[in-house]
Amino acid sequence: MDERFAHTTYTLRRKVFKLFGGAFHVFDEHGNVVLYAKQKSFKLREDIRLYTGEDLSTEVLAINARQVIDFAAAYDVTDPSTGSKVGALRRKGWKSFVRDEWQILDAADNQIGMVQEESQAVAILRRLLGGLIPQTFHVTVSGQHVARFHQRFNPFVYKLDLDFTPDSAAGVFDRRLGLAAAVLVGAIEGRQGSGS
Repeated sequence: MDERFAHTTYTLRRKVFKLFGGAFHVFDEHGNVVLYAKQKSFKLREDIRLYTGEDLSTEVLAINARQVIDFAAAYDVTDPSTGSKVGALRRKGWKSFVRDEWQILDAADNQIGMVQEESQAVAILRRLLGGLIPQTFHVTVSGQHVARFHQRFNPFVYKLDLDFTPDSAAGVFDRRLGLAAAVLVGAIEGRQGSGS
């Protein structure tokens, strides 16, 4: 496994002043860029690629929507070096109007976990206030709490802190799928809130 996927904490930051498509830098706990995520522009289906850096020389992960437009879209996560599917993430359609939720699926599309906004009451309040309250997501796999994603409040730049510490001992969550989930949260849910 690539050492880029071996860290317990990361910070995801949306690139500022990107005209077409979205872009994110993923930093390790020391502030080093370990991944660069690029959302392809002018695509009918969501297409996000993770690279080792901005030079786009080495692609390490691909996230592709299965359908053109789907409120409860599923996104396949694949390893481009082997062509194998790591798993998938499916947005919980109508439920996400009130509280953002994503299903985590394994390579055979069996649900193994959830990425869920922390509190329904806070989620509703956040929507009423136009995204002025940062989001926090709890990630569970096989009934275990494995990660937490917390958005920092910043009206200009979208930043999401990722903490996989709860999974460091158990090791039940493929970090590639975890980082893909965080990028999707930033790309899809981040449009609704601050920094979008």
